[in-house]
Amino acid sequence: MNGTARTNTRDIARAAIQSELAKVAFDLFRREGFEKVTVNDLAAAAGVSRSTFLRYFGSKEDAVLGAVDGQGEQVADAVRARPADEDDWTALRRALDTVIEDHRQDPDGALAMSRLIMETPALGARTLEKQNGWRPVIAQALAERGDPSRPTALGPLVRAAAAVECLNVAVNHWTASEGRLDLDDLLDEAFAALAPR
Repeated sequence: MNGTARTNTRDIARAAIQSELAKVAFDLFRREGFEKVTVNDLAAAAGVSRSTFLRYFGSKEDAVLGAVDGQGEQVADAVRARPADEDDWTALRRALDTVIEDHRQDPDGALAMSRLIMETPALGARTLEKQNGWRPVIAQALAERGDPSRPTALGPLVRAAAAVECLNVAVNHWTASEGRLDLDDLLDEAFAALAPR
């Protein structure tokens, strides 16, 4: 057996355990409230030690928001995959489909997660902090698809920041509607509000 197969198997096992721990944490947060639940409570509910839980998540916030970390790279990859002749704003809108896919696949779960984040100041702040890390990654993807002779210092970064904020506004409205409004339509509307005229 080669080292790559062992690494892949280990990574798969780690991701599966992390996913299960996140599910247990989310269920406990929904029942008990985020502020009332401690890391010790999470470990006990998952049937693992505190140190094991903390090996997978550095904090209880990370147990909820672990998936947010990789979303910036997903959006950046989706931007890179868009047609070269497509304008940046359209490419950004379509690339954000990767983030809202969970809302399409599991609207009830996504709604519960959105509510938890909106109702918990620590989670809201941590989400914004994580999303702040998306901006340079997405801006770099925009710069890579742009005209190399065009200055790229602020334009892509501003467009990336605006796109992330459009996502947040759309998700907040979707959550406030209890998921009755169509998230794709809300995101389209948010993007249209800032589209070049």
